[in-house]
Amino acid sequence: MMPYLKNIMHRFSFIMLLMMLVGIAIIIKAAIIMFAERQYWKDVADRFVKENVIVPAVRGNIISSDGQLMASSLPEYKIYMDFKAGGEVKDSLLMLYMDSICDGLHQIFPDKSKREFKAHILKGRKNGSRNYLLYPKRISYIQYKEAKRLPVFNLNKYRGGFHEQIFNQRKKPFGSLAMRTLGDMYPDIEQGAKNGLELSYDSILKGKEGITHRQKVMNKYLNIVDIPPVDGCDIVTTIDVGMQDIAEKALVDKLKELNATVGVAILMEVKTGDIKAIVNMTKCNDGVYREVRNNAVSDMMEPGSTFKTASIMVALEDGKITPDKIVDTGNGVYNMHGARMKDHNWHRGGYGEMTATKALMVSSNIGVSKLIDDNYHNNPEKFVEGLYKLGIATPLHLDIPGAGDPVIRMPNKNNWSKTALAWMSIGYETQIPPISTLAFYNAIANNGVMVKPRFVKAIVKDGEVVEEIPTEILNPAIASPKTIQEIQVMLEKVVSEGLGKQAGSKQFHVSGKTGTAQVSQGRSGYTNGMRRYLVSFCGYFPSEAPKYSCIVAIQKNGYPASGGGMAGPVFHNIAERVFAKRLAQNLEEAKDSTSILVPDVKNGDIGKAHYVLNKIHVSSSGISEHSADGKPVWGTATTHTDNVLFSKKDIKENQVPSVIGMGAKDAVYLLESMGLKTRIAGVGKVKSQSIPAGNTLHKGQTIQLRLN
Repeated sequence: MMPYLKNIMHRFSFIMLLMMLVGIAIIIKAAIIMFAERQYWKDVADRFVKENVIVPAVRGNIISSDGQLMASSLPEYKIYMDFKAGGEVKDSLLMLYMDSICDGLHQIFPDKSKREFKAHILKGRKNGSRNYLLYPKRISYIQYKEAKRLPVFNLNKYRGGFHEQIFNQRKKPFGSLAMRTLGDMYPDIEQGAKNGLELSYDSILKGKEGITHRQKVMNKYLNIVDIPPVDGCDIVTTIDVGMQDIAEKALVDKLKELNATVGVAILMEVKTGDIKAIVNMTKCNDGVYREVRNNAVSDMMEPGSTFKTASIMVALEDGKITPDKIVDTGNGVYNMHGARMKDHNWHRGGYGEMTATKALMVSSNIGVSKLIDDNYHNNPEKFVEGLYKLGIATPLHLDIPGAGDPVIRMPNKNNWSKTALAWMSIGYETQIPPISTLAFYNAIANNGVMVKPRFVKAIVKDGEVVEEIPTEILNPAIASPKTIQEIQVMLEKVVSEGLGKQAGSKQFHVSGKTGTAQVSQGRSGYTNGMRRYLVSFCGYFPSEAPKYSCIVAIQKNGYPASGGGMAGPVFHNIAERVFAKRLAQNLEEAKDSTSILVPDVKNGDIGKAHYVLNKIHVSSSGISEHSADGKPVWGTATTHTDNVLFSKKDIKENQVPSVIGMGAKDAVYLLESMGLKTRIAGVGKVKSQSIPAGNTLHKGQTIQLRLN
């Protein structure tokens, strides 16, 4: 080969080798950028090039009717460290203040020790991490601000490396109260609402997102707002936190006592339809009662005897019966078109002949079904049309997703049997959610005007009402005034003289109806396996000028099952506590009310009782003033319709006093101040004492008191 060609080949080889080396270097550098320095360049890009960045709006609050915060969006944070930010100067400061930083973190987050924090931070420093998580959990705004005050962390993120990630978290300050009705958000609030009012009013609560971009101005990068976010509106619910708490405690206490599976309680304001309390409790696998689903609006079950009120009203409205109509129930067992129907007292010989009013009072299956079957057996469509006119089958179209509509079928040759009418009349072969039953009874209390249950009464923006949600009238007259008046009298007698006595109160009159229904097991019917029951009470109070309506419905396994004896006491407790709350909140309204507002006063220290009654403007006599030296004035109290009469009694030092009718506090104080030891059982007033009054007193003796 010629010398000059050889020289060209050497040069070509050298150039090719050089190009290969450059290519390899480029590939290596690209690999380093793509993998080893990926996070660094990503952070740089995030810092300096941000176009059309979404800025989330702050979600609106959910507020109770009494102005308390029930659901709110609060920021939560995760905190990170960029160990490459700030260079050697930052690193020197970090090591200098390491002990102070770790001690401060331990004070803020006590679940991790100072030593654990130090080892954790040194590990991140050694790895040169750019987005190193300092604490594994989300932290509150207050905790974030405290951490931000620590040395090095108080520098900006480009010099000190400390930075955060913000999350908007939905919080419920009152925990489980009305939780199912308020609804839930997904864990990442940006994903939206799952259920309840959060979902129904999502478009109002969530607001509108904004858009920003980063722009370099005077050697500084600024966030430029293109479209500002619009924060969501607040919604004001009808829920009263105090009443909700009353209803939940009263219901859960009874559920525990009965070992029940599910319980529902709803309290509704008669005139407005405002839902003041709504409780849904399910027994979980660990035995604890929690709000799992909104049974109050979604449970489609046969209502049982609370439906008898509607049946009687149809017959009254059509002129088929009067309240005094006589019906013969025989010995409590009746052959109804080939199927045996029983009254609850069949084993005691039944009720025999009775009026329609008494049939409702004692919840006679035979009495009600015979009244309806005798008059509508040949024309069942007329009866069902009457039910529809009453509004008990009216879809409510509630604000709560998943709410069920009543199912009351219209008779036809394919879905009707000879016994269908009789069993429908006593609350079987229909499906009605508890809130629909309540809306029907509320209409009776409201003199025939059916209003839609209301959960939200206003939409608020920056403290100003932007929209009021009015009360919606579903039916201005579910029946004639005559029928309404007649059924009101009958429902009051159910409580004052019938099976609903345990729902009543000594302080005011209550009207309503008990319900006990065996729950169908689907294809297994009613008798196979463990029998399930729905016990309920639905009514309103005070009877003369109804303010609130309420339904209590409890599902339980096995016998005994009694709507009056199990759901009635829950209604009683809710009614009395709500009434007392209203009395305390608005004494002037109470004084002008047509209802009787005299509380049931126990025996005991009548001096203090007189003082309290005087403060709430309730008339009392028999004592002019409480003891000036602060000592108890012992005596008895007799509650009348418009006042309380006190009678003093002398306490002899050598005799055991009578504490019958006293509360536990006064009874124990009196007996132990005289040298006796006391043991008590039960709650309420003292019903009996083991050492009779008048016996010679021997100090140190033990006296047992039974309360009820």
